[in-house]
Amino acid sequence: MSIPLNQPVTEPLQSADFDELDQILDDLRSRFDETPQWEFCEGFMAALVCCRRRISPTEYFNVLLDLEDDSETPLFVDDAQFQRFFALWMRRFDEVSAALNADVETLDDTRAYQPEVMDLRGAIAALPEAQRAEMADAPVPSFGQIWAIGFMYAVESWPEEWVPPRDKEAAKVLDAALECIVAVTEDDTEPPTVAAFEDDGVPTISEQRLNDFADAIWAIYDLRELWRNIGPRVETIHAVPTPGRNDPCSCGSGKKYKKCCGV
Repeated sequence: MSIPLNQPVTEPLQSADFDELDQILDDLRSRFDETPQWEFCEGFMAALVCCRRRISPTEYFNVLLDLEDDSETPLFVDDAQFQRFFALWMRRFDEVSAALNADVETLDDTRAYQPEVMDLRGAIAALPEAQRAEMADAPVPSFGQIWAIGFMYAVESWPEEWVPPRDKEAAKVLDAALECIVAVTEDDTEPPTVAAFEDDGVPTISEQRLNDFADAIWAIYDLRELWRNIGPRVETIHAVPTPGRNDPCSCGSGKKYKKCCGV
């Protein structure tokens, strides 16, 4: 699949666009059952945006979607399907980047990053009783859990980009921020008191979970600012001593240095 370059900044995704992304991912999952849900992709994307190094789409799609899989069945039906997925992905990527670059003081600010997550427990609670009974034994992720797992998957995929900086205070900021996100990867085991999207809905989320989720979003802002201030890693260059004129050449040719690379 060819990845187009220099994508223009476009309008933020709408509900229909997210539905289309879900449909594409569902189709991919029919051929490759490890294709992640969009909520996982959303967390993965947030980590890419605030990562220390700007990772190219070619590199991160190979990790997220395993595009280099050797199976005979292609992941995408055709290049057109991939190009549509990529266009929607980049629109969301631009949107998340703009939100994390914004100087916001409250998450109620319309410019603030609002992860696209689902309250699956709330969705199940709204089902008819018979359907709820069928899913009684199925594990249901907590609010924001898949998003946080997607974020940490990106961190674990490029550990060299998340090595603590030498500055002790900066290292503390990194550790504290990642701890906030890791907390959301755990189950919400507190008593549910809040309905995520409807005031009169069945409570499926604890107050503690909402607080942890908000802390995780602020943690991403901290990570974005941290790496922007520090900058990308600088590769260490190890100088190789120049051989003497009559010493064997360091290239391994077997000749003397003066008659090989030293000419």
